[in-house]
Amino acid sequence: MGTLRAMLVLGMLEAFGPLSMDLYLPQLPQLAASLGTTEALGQATMSACMIGLGLGQLVAGPLTDRFGRRRPLMIGVAAFAALSVLCALSPNIDLLLLARFLQGLAGSAGIVICLAVARDQFEGAELSRMLSLLFLVSGTAPIIAPVVGGQLARVMDWRGIFWVLGGVGVALLLVVVLALPETLDPQDRHAGGVRELVGHGGGVVRDRLFLAVLCAGAAGGVAFFTYLSMSPFVLQEEFGLTPQGFSLAFAAGALANIAGSQTSRLVVRRWGPLNVYLGGITATLLATAAFLAIALAGTGPAGVIAALAGFMLCAGVGGPNGQALALTHHRARAGTASALLGVATFLFGPVLAPVAAGIGGTNAITMALTMTTAAGIAATAA
Repeated sequence: MGTLRAMLVLGMLEAFGPLSMDLYLPQLPQLAASLGTTEALGQATMSACMIGLGLGQLVAGPLTDRFGRRRPLMIGVAAFAALSVLCALSPNIDLLLLARFLQGLAGSAGIVICLAVARDQFEGAELSRMLSLLFLVSGTAPIIAPVVGGQLARVMDWRGIFWVLGGVGVALLLVVVLALPETLDPQDRHAGGVRELVGHGGGVVRDRLFLAVLCAGAAGGVAFFTYLSMSPFVLQEEFGLTPQGFSLAFAAGALANIAGSQTSRLVVRRWGPLNVYLGGITATLLATAAFLAIALAGTGPAGVIAALAGFMLCAGVGGPNGQALALTHHRARAGTASALLGVATFLFGPVLAPVAAGIGGTNAITMALTMTTAAGIAATAA
């Protein structure tokens, strides 16, 4: 599979997470109101999906090391499409939370297998460059999704958004069937079984480099999910943005994230993945500290939006290099390594961000303080 084809196909698959979250972000306050539930439970629909995205990778990753990349991916994408329909038909918040969790479990296959396929074909600085290129495709999802979601809010409610996600799942299934070859040779697959899976996991976690990136990724996931879950309420309810205005502000952050990833691609051959990673994660901490200072000063939405865009820019510089470093020593068990990395990134944020909102309220200061604390832990681990 050539570089251009790999970039397009894998980028679409990596967009699973952003699409699951960002398309209905502008309607998150309206979703809570229509179901007669609280803002916290409205945010929990995102948490449920993110937890599913994390835990599902523990299953999908090792399965791909045993059965190859293609079959588990097709099953996961098909299930994602079906569960999107179930979300659209949910009559209450309880069923919606369950459906979102299951939707995340299914969507996890696209995320973990995307990284495993990239590791099958690239390594070192070239793997880092490939992961940065993926942002050109997958990074458009956070730009397009909230903008499209904001416009769709003019003609449909949040249920219609999930029908759209179901259609996206069907389209991605066709992409997998028609354009993604198997990349894990049969001789490189393990026989399966609990002992084999535990052995693969043990081999991964004994790698100190992997563990360092894993800890930093877990903390970084808390910062990112806090941004993701609180920004609709902070920007719309605290600062008065419309759903369309919020979607444009969110798209600006996603565009900054792409700019960061492409900056990484341009400099990584010269400076190396480790130096670029450390620079990006340090700059991310500085960006969140700036956001905290702006929130405490009580300035208007322009400063907050600029600080959040700076956070996304710096995160884009470090992100691809962290993934490349974590997978460096694990080609034969790339699925398992990708799964553990994904669990750390997706699991802690959905749990801790709602706790922070419950303690301090959904406001700019709570959001900034949580993000800064998490970014500080990530930088320390790195």
